[in-house]
Amino acid sequence: MRPPHIAAAMGVSRQCVYKWIGRYAAEGETGLADRSSRPHTMPTKTTAWAEERVVAARRQHRAGPAVLAPLTGVPARTISRILTRHQIPPLDRCDPLTGDVIRSSKVTAVRYERARPGELVHVDVKKLGKIPDGGGWRAHRRSEQVRGRGIGYDYVHSMVDDHSRLAYSEVLPNEQGSTCAGFLIRAAAYFADQGITRIERVITDNAFAYRKSTAFHQACVKLGAVQKFIKPHCPWQNGKVERFNRTLATEWAYRQVFTNNNERQAALAPWLKYYNTERSHSALGGHPPTNRLSPTKWLSTPSPSPGPRRGALRA
Repeated sequence: MRPPHIAAAMGVSRQCVYKWIGRYAAEGETGLADRSSRPHTMPTKTTAWAEERVVAARRQHRAGPAVLAPLTGVPARTISRILTRHQIPPLDRCDPLTGDVIRSSKVTAVRYERARPGELVHVDVKKLGKIPDGGGWRAHRRSEQVRGRGIGYDYVHSMVDDHSRLAYSEVLPNEQGSTCAGFLIRAAAYFADQGITRIERVITDNAFAYRKSTAFHQACVKLGAVQKFIKPHCPWQNGKVERFNRTLATEWAYRQVFTNNNERQAALAPWLKYYNTERSHSALGGHPPTNRLSPTKWLSTPSPSPGPRRGALRA
């Protein structure tokens, strides 16, 4: 039977039939064994040296592909494939200090974003244990030394703009209503310095200081902002600042071992400047938050002095 007739009978192309006939003629039955479809040469293949550099950068900086791309000169998508090939887990499954796998990730598919800066800001408080002199348990996790009892907490108040992701934080001694109100006024002044002159809505969780405090309500009135609350037990509705809190913990609070509490507090302002002006943000196309401000203003050290996803929200 001629090859064209074979091709028609088998439902394959003529080229395929000629290929198999040629292999059988040249190698016999061994030529009919399945072969890899991988090309003989791959001129654009990532070199082993480049892969080693990506893996080393990931271990050193503990950052994702968007951050590692400008550091290594390797495209972010290529970095993702390299990390997968080397079986390196995603950051959200790892301990921020050691890089060890600690949990599985939870993925949220539904997202929303306001159309302009200042249309909606997210406010929240992150509670952190203070660091005793000489370092806390993270500094001594591998030793037999018995640490003393805790020395109290720092309350990191943060505000994040929904559109630009511009962020401002202060370490304060408590989360009382008057403290939250004072932070809101200072944060709004900081946003105004960066070009966000009006805040239209302020969204928070249902903490007592936000819902019951007259001082906080008056601060919103002073700014001309409408106060909004998330639905109870739905923290993803305040997701911008909740995600910022995780980044804050990973890249500032637990990024390195601090030997005392003042040392960690002093590292907040430089990190916040880096976050707003340099750090790439995946939701912003790899750009920092200041890239979305018009006109773009590079941030200086925060002027106000620190004092003592699921469902989309229609705020």
